[in-house]
Amino acid sequence: MNYHFSKTVDYNFEEAIVRVTEELNKEGFGIVTEIDIKKVLKEKLNKDFRQYIILGACNPSIAYSAIMAEDKIGTLMPCNIVVQEHLNGDIEVSAVDPVSYLLAFRSEELSKILSEVREKLQDIIHNL
Repeated sequence: MNYHFSKTVDYNFEEAIVRVTEELNKEGFGIVTEIDIKKVLKEKLNKDFRQYIILGACNPSIAYSAIMAEDKIGTLMPCNIVVQEHLNGDIEVSAVDPVSYLLAFRSEELSKILSEVREKLQDIIHNL
């Protein structure tokens, strides 16, 4: 089982972030964190790096259900979406596959919730 979904898109880096944000919103997700890896590595290590953003996405309704089903699930939240520019110029968008978390949990209720999130994230990546 792969732990992510990925797609190379025909947008520039900034457009890809806008499109990801729009698709997340359509599925009830908002961005609660944004980590600019290029900026962090430059500031902290004085290293140059390609464009690489980690967007932490959260659907509050689903998050609430997941926490009610498993109170430690918050250690795996928010759902991360990566937008990166590869050295060849390709822009790739990747999302975590939350069903891969099921190896750590034995909960039928949580399994249903994570499957719902999986479908939404797959739709988001597919719709880009």
